[in-house]
Amino acid sequence: MRVIVLGGGIVGASAAFHLSSRGVATTLVDRGHPGQATAAGAGIVFPWPFPGVARQLGDFQLRAAAHYPDLVADLVADGEDPGYEVVGGLSVSTDNGTADQDFELVSSLAAQSGYEGIGEVTRLAAGAPSRHFPLLPGDYQGIHVAGMARVDGRRASAALSNAAEQRGTRHLRAEAELIGDGDRVTGVRLGGEEHRADAVIVAAGAWSARLLSPFDVTVPVFPVRGQITHFAVPGQATGDWPCVRLGERDYYVLAFPPNRIVAGATREPGAGFDYRVTGAGLRQVVTEAIDVLPGLAEATVLETRVGFRPGSRDGLPILGTIESLPGVVVATGLGAEGLSLGPYQGAVAARLAVGEGADTDLSPFRPDRQV
Repeated sequence: MRVIVLGGGIVGASAAFHLSSRGVATTLVDRGHPGQATAAGAGIVFPWPFPGVARQLGDFQLRAAAHYPDLVADLVADGEDPGYEVVGGLSVSTDNGTADQDFELVSSLAAQSGYEGIGEVTRLAAGAPSRHFPLLPGDYQGIHVAGMARVDGRRASAALSNAAEQRGTRHLRAEAELIGDGDRVTGVRLGGEEHRADAVIVAAGAWSARLLSPFDVTVPVFPVRGQITHFAVPGQATGDWPCVRLGERDYYVLAFPPNRIVAGATREPGAGFDYRVTGAGLRQVVTEAIDVLPGLAEATVLETRVGFRPGSRDGLPILGTIESLPGVVVATGLGAEGLSLGPYQGAVAARLAVGEGADTDLSPFRPDRQV
């Protein structure tokens, strides 16, 4: 069997890895569009669902949480470093009642079956969060969640691609278009050359809709531009700092070694595929970051990345086959949760491509659903 995967972000690379691990003849095609969401993602990994999430989405997230550590272990065994590390996480607030509510909620989740990876949840008094993340002002209190992790999206997708190539995947850099015989998708065209396949996985993020539109298939995915800034903090060793959520603002920051802080991002659903760092976007990201962490005022601005998150019209993932167009599997629409849920989405897409059923209900995620 031959399968072609379109898209070299974390979803497509995961699909290629899982296919090649099964011995499937796999070709991974990546255009390398500027603004790939995987390369510009912050990197916080918290795949577990919160109360109120639809049952099908909650099951999907729990399976994604269970899948992650096994996948990382496989990559490490292959000699690949996916840039994944369990560093823990903080949820902080200046309000005692908010911190108490967070503690009760996350503690109750951690006690449930399927949530074991959350780990120990600890209540932190005022001033204690800054001992974990020294840039936090001393008036914050909150909780520490041991199981939260971070991942470098660029390294993770590269590790998956490399491991897939070790297993026989062919990796091509090219602009692709789908081809068909009138009844089904039969492969792709790359630079005028046709490549036949038994199935094609479209995992091209926000660009996925463009690939399907010539077949009169409307996929409910659209680009959400995000601008996110990386800082360097002189004199600080940030390698073991946890991820941070500031609950009063619904704002996130995280750290990477040796002294990098990542803050942002903007959410710009009307920007289309306009790949630019804008004055307004940069001002928003930097102003918010310094407002939250005043110590960043003296930090070095390293770079601002731009990524097009694949948003879906109803906020649900887009994953599955298309009834009117056999031969294709679509895997996209994860929005801001691509680095948390993408590896598992790619694994499910691989199962579908070889004709196996998914291990969770995908009916709400149909690519051809009306929204």
